Amino acid sequence: MYKGDLTPVETMERLASVENSVLLDVRTMPEWNYVGVPAVQRLLTVEWQTFPTGAVNTEFVAQIEQAGVPKDAEIYAICRSGVRSIAAAQALTAAGYQSAYNVLEGFEGDKDASGHRSTVGGWKFHGLPWQQG
Repeated sequence: MYKGDLTPVETMERLASVENSVLLDVRTMPEWNYVGVPAVQRLLTVEWQTFPTGAVNTEFVAQIEQAGVPKDAEIYAICRSGVRSIAAAQALTAAGYQSAYNVLEGFEGDKDASGHRSTVGGWKFHGLPWQQG
């Protein structure tokens, strides 16, 4: 089991106050490039599922380790809506990372009644910093 769930706002607050923390965006490269990414200093982008096949990235944990993220860092995993990031946080915990969290709502949140994202939840909805890829 991973450490827990945080809202996007809680995540931003922790990034600002916990020196040994990183926001881990586990979406795909096309999502980073076309939808945007959180605009934070300690952002790491590693696909949980590879594009275009959707297969789980078998090198996921190794890529986190190669990026130099220490096992005692607080890691906040974020995806589009908060589903892939749960699996990523679980994998990190299983690999010995002590404080892997899931970011609830993700970057874009769930779809609204019209089928649109970023209108009812997510990083962008809460007005947190982000930039277009």
